[in-house]
Amino acid sequence: MFRVIVSHAKKHPSLIPLFLIIGSGGVGAALYVMRLAVFNPDVCWDKKNNPEPWNKLAPNDQYKFYSVNVDYSKLKKDRPDF
Repeated sequence: MFRVIVSHAKKHPSLIPLFLIIGSGGVGAALYVMRLAVFNPDVCWDKKNNPEPWNKLAPNDQYKFYSVNVDYSKLKKDRPDF
């Protein structure tokens, strides 16, 4: 598959930006899915030692990728302990 892409890029050099953009989009999507699988509190990989990891989140833990108006360091605890 890689040889086909290289041969097409040699024949038609105008396709190189297209290959770079599509490749970087695929890599970015794969990295984002890997980030969700590793750092999202809804995903539980170790059910024996930590069956409910979402209960151990503090209110000032930022688990969103991007937050527009919320400063997580200034939030106070407003929920009960479980």
